[in-house]
Amino acid sequence: MSVARGQETVALVDLLDRLLAGGVVITGDLTISLADVDLVHVSLRALISSVQTLVEEER
Repeated sequence: MSVARGQETVALVDLLDRLLAGGVVITGDLTISLADVDLVHVSLRALISSVQTLVEEER
């Protein structure tokens, strides 16, 4: 499987390797309300990175 990027074709494995080497931050907010009253608010923040990248950052 590959992804076309401009005129360059990148394999999905290479793309995943590039993302994990630098790290990816995923953020999101979810609010459930009823009659304009917020009942539930959930915030999500996740960091996805390879173990090797995290170990290198600690040094």
